[in-house]
Amino acid sequence: MSTLTDIGNLMYLYLDSIDPGKETDAPQFLIHAAASILANNGGHNWVPVIVKETSEDHYQVIGNSFIYEVVKTAGLERVWCIIAEASPEAERISQVLARETIPKINLCTASRDDIKYGLEYLIEQPRSPLKSIKSLIVADKIEQADRQYWKNFDPITKLKCGITKGKKLDAIKQIFCLEPIAKAIPEPSNKTEIIEKIKPIEIIKEEVKTNTKPTKNLKLLTVQELKNMAKARGLSGYSKLKKAGLIKLLSS
Repeated sequence: MSTLTDIGNLMYLYLDSIDPGKETDAPQFLIHAAASILANNGGHNWVPVIVKETSEDHYQVIGNSFIYEVVKTAGLERVWCIIAEASPEAERISQVLARETIPKINLCTASRDDIKYGLEYLIEQPRSPLKSIKSLIVADKIEQADRQYWKNFDPITKLKCGITKGKKLDAIKQIFCLEPIAKAIPEPSNKTEIIEKIKPIEIIKEEVKTNTKPTKNLKLLTVQELKNMAKARGLSGYSKLKKAGLIKLLSS
């Protein structure tokens, strides 16, 4: 397998020691035309193929598969290759840099400019359903939205930016992805707070009834539970109160 000293090296490898991996989707015309030019001009592929080592002296193409196919079609025995580390990350970046796969932008954290550039790319595609939208307006509205925790793309349709469900929203998914930021769970500041958080509601209600730390304990109840307590006490005017008002009413 590749040693640390092999990674990053330019090596002249025999084609029969290389697995082509994922085949190129380039038209046969381009492959054969390039192969003819390569064969008639020394046979040196000055742009290397990117490979990873799969076993001792055996490799697999992970980037620039078009060049591998051109060299093979030209009837050459060897090809210049760069040895990359055998990792999913190396494979992904190799294919992105070789323009064999389209990179995706995390819409949860993307900058306004990145969103705008992505939209412009989509608008410029042939028969794009997004040709009627204004990239600047859409980018501004998405950038200003509370998108850090988006788990799907549906909120975009509520921004009134011209993107609706169906073909337009599906087009967005071609180059944008969602990797939400994990919501931080605040840690209790002390042991007392931990006890308060796990204390059963029945105990809290009893403490309120006996006037033990009433305000502090009331804050742990829901609005509906506070209203139920007010009703049980025979208090009036609680139905339209919010939580702060209910706590004040029950604490008096």
